Amino acid sequence: MNAHLSNRTLLLGCLVASILAGCDLIRMKKGNGDENAEHKPIARVNDSYLYLDELKGIVPADASKEDSSARISSYVNSWIRKQLLLTEAAKNIDINEAEVERKVLDYRYSLIGYEFQNFYIKKNLNDSITPAEIEEYYKAHLDNFILKQNIIQGCYIKVPKTAPRIQRIKELMYATKASDKNELKSYCLSFSAAYQLPDSTWIEFDKLTANSPLADIPNKVQFLYNYRFYETNDANFLYLLKIDAFKISDNVSPIEFVEEDIKNIILNKRKVELAKKLEDEVYENAAKRKDFEVFNP
Repeated sequence: MNAHLSNRTLLLGCLVASILAGCDLIRMKKGNGDENAEHKPIARVNDSYLYLDELKGIVPADASKEDSSARISSYVNSWIRKQLLLTEAAKNIDINEAEVERKVLDYRYSLIGYEFQNFYIKKNLNDSITPAEIEEYYKAHLDNFILKQNIIQGCYIKVPKTAPRIQRIKELMYATKASDKNELKSYCLSFSAAYQLPDSTWIEFDKLTANSPLADIPNKVQFLYNYRFYETNDANFLYLLKIDAFKISDNVSPIEFVEEDIKNIILNKRKVELAKKLEDEVYENAAKRKDFEVFNP
């Protein structure tokens, strides 16, 4: 470590120690100490100062001494870097201060408005979505749910070649009794390297068969039409696939496959509507109270 870096690290360490001591002042009641102590400068870049009271909220009340030190050190270092960048920018480019101030105000309003909007939405959002609503949206927007990949329902098991009772597992893949299904699940948990148990879940064929010889099938559409059960292997593993149903890409997706997407779409629409409702209510109420007016130039 060079002398410059060592001195800088030592200086920042001393600064953090000083700040941590000062943080105790911040937590004191106002009447118990010198108010000027809270406005103590803790860092400077040219004519800009960072004060102790500006660190309020940086460190949680329950933070450890080590975590407090790390947080404060990071914040102070970040502040110094930003101030240096601003100073350098002022030397090299012409800055329209009025335009900057307008942008700062716009950003401030956006942040505050966004926080209030989120508060209003959380308070008023109905996040209950019925199957009927999902179906209605699905039918009205079928063109938006065209499959981009082949999907299947079925069972897939990848097991080591040395795994026991392989023939029994092939039989259990067709099981309908609950006890047999439980046996299959128990087997997969104990011996398989990857598995998808038979249920109503639709899954992308390529995702299911990734990292297996099945991924190298040249014509997967033809494969899906021709096979209901397929077995293959490589040097170490045996791969078993049973296909109960499939849908080919470029066809309309089953509603079950896009159900979560539709729920998110409906919820986002409701959020947009609530945000617009809030804006309209604030404007209309302010207009009734005559809280604003527009003057002719």
